[in-house]
Amino acid sequence: MPRQSYAEALVDALYDSLAADPRVSLIGSYVLGLGPQRHLMERVRKTFHDRIADPPTAEAGAAATGVGAAMAGVRPFVDLGTGSFPYLAWSQIVNEAAISCYMSDGRIPVPVTFHLLHGVRGGGAAQHSHSPQSMLCNAPGLEIVAPATAADVYGLVRSAFQSPNPTVVVSHAKLLGIESDVPALAQKQPIPIGRAEIKRGGRDVTIVANSFMTQLSMAAAAALAEDGIEAEVVDLRTLAPLDETTILNSVARTGRLVVVDECPLRCGIAAEIAAVVAEHGFGLLQAPVVRVTRAQVPVPYSPPLEAAVTPDAAKIAAAARRTLGARA
Repeated sequence: MPRQSYAEALVDALYDSLAADPRVSLIGSYVLGLGPQRHLMERVRKTFHDRIADPPTAEAGAAATGVGAAMAGVRPFVDLGTGSFPYLAWSQIVNEAAISCYMSDGRIPVPVTFHLLHGVRGGGAAQHSHSPQSMLCNAPGLEIVAPATAADVYGLVRSAFQSPNPTVVVSHAKLLGIESDVPALAQKQPIPIGRAEIKRGGRDVTIVANSFMTQLSMAAAAALAEDGIEAEVVDLRTLAPLDETTILNSVARTGRLVVVDECPLRCGIAAEIAAVVAEHGFGLLQAPVVRVTRAQVPVPYSPPLEAAVTPDAAKIAAAARRTLGARA
């Protein structure tokens, strides 16, 4: 099976979507940030230059343009940059895009796709390390996807362009250069929004994660396997709507749950999943649920302090061992 980086697959998804549908456009073409992968977007910019607009740094204006264009029948992809920048377009995302279809009794769908690079990327400090997806989950009407692999970002972005609903694609900055297996060109297909995937089977403990945390959870599962502990890794892929069935079925098999997320501890994705399992699968649990998240503090600039407040594979493995009553 061929391999691709996350960044290459994202670019392929944009290219193929633009080629397949003349209604697709890009508002902001520096989707890969300012890092070493940025050159990958050149073929998109050259081929579809007439459907790409690179606006000034004005997130509210870019988001509003995308929302209005979607209401008029276009399918825009609006790149909002780093995870903290969408705060400047919050009204356009959560108070216009998310609710217009409902408020118009279905007469005004808003098929816009927003994209952002989230997460602790290394040295981003408090203002450039945000993961706003847990806040966005409090905006009914949004679809939110958080891919972890090249195949998933390709399939979910293709689905976002086909969806009648506003969709937020959350990419972790550390994923861009990571390679993984992808289907052959003829087999590349959209991935349904709202469907989780079991990335690794196991019998002893369930680890639920998303985005870059899935990569770390797979590393933790490999380390646990060396000690005879078989962890099942569930990659959410979609945060809204949430695939509760896959989560509960996995916990039914293992009896234990670790939830990993890079949003802060309070009121985050991990808290929601823990609540779902407590409400609908309490009898399945043989041990308390353990959350591994970013600490409830601003992200420090100092590398050692940044590492101290951020999930990693060792912390995930230690949490899994705790659910089994083993010494961490």
